[in-house]
Amino acid sequence: MNKQPLHKDYPQPAEVDNWCAELLAEAEALEFTAQPVDFVPNPTVDTRHDANLCRYIEFSSPSQAYTNFFAIFQSAPAKGPAPLLIHLPGYGTEMTRHPTLTAQGFHVLHVNPQGYTTPQGKNLALQRHGTWPVLPDTILTQGKTGYRDWLRDALVAVRWARSLPTVQADRFAFFGTSQGGGTALLLASIMRDQGVCAVAGDVPFLTNFPLMCAKQPVGAYNLAYTALAKVAAENPDLLPASWRALGFVDTLSHSHRLTMPVLLTAGSIDIACPTATVRSLFDVLPGTRSYTELYQQGHAYTTAFLHLAAAWFRLYV
Repeated sequence: MNKQPLHKDYPQPAEVDNWCAELLAEAEALEFTAQPVDFVPNPTVDTRHDANLCRYIEFSSPSQAYTNFFAIFQSAPAKGPAPLLIHLPGYGTEMTRHPTLTAQGFHVLHVNPQGYTTPQGKNLALQRHGTWPVLPDTILTQGKTGYRDWLRDALVAVRWARSLPTVQADRFAFFGTSQGGGTALLLASIMRDQGVCAVAGDVPFLTNFPLMCAKQPVGAYNLAYTALAKVAAENPDLLPASWRALGFVDTLSHSHRLTMPVLLTAGSIDIACPTATVRSLFDVLPGTRSYTELYQQGHAYTTAFLHLAAAWFRLYV
């Protein structure tokens, strides 16, 4: 395994360990309320809603500077406790349901952090320059906000779900596509010592920023490139701290912690999250791992991933 840092300003493994522990402790200490929301039909969000099996949950906190956010808890139809799968959204902040996974006996919690999307649709007032600010904020604040807050929200929602009497708290896993895949890997790393059973990252974003920012990239990686260029132009003394902040949310920095079974997929013609980024993570994973490259597949959520992930979870969760 290559133990050399990806970038000279990236954190060392022990620093990543401390960052994970601090973020988990922050989420566990946060006072919050989780309240079911009366469903308001909106075809752009969800056209198939069963209040008995699928409930929107609003998370709020008296903490200052806290933005309410939403999740969808999708119950397994069988009676009795069931394992939990946690799904994270892509950078488009879509809200999704997973009836094929609940039908196989899993509860599924979709978490949509930072209030970007609600049961009524996307909260465009939270966008900046036409996009969501979580990645630029991570860079421009040198990690004080951005993905730190995003991941904290997800951890709070997982804490709530694992406390439910219908959930087998010791059987849980993370999955997602693009940003969802990258953050699933980060959350699995953060919760490694809490017993996470597996993780499935589909065409994962947040993987190998130095490789992608060596030249101007496309898609969401361009947000990082642009923000780094802004720091370099306006306050170059902060550039090392900005790269360090990226290092904490680069999945490659967490490879030593991803000791649970890890499933990765890539698209052979994906230019948004190229195969080279996904392979660079797969090559340094220390435990049980799987890599599937989908021929002639671009950057997208696919049925193939859903079937692969379902099989992975049946094996390990």
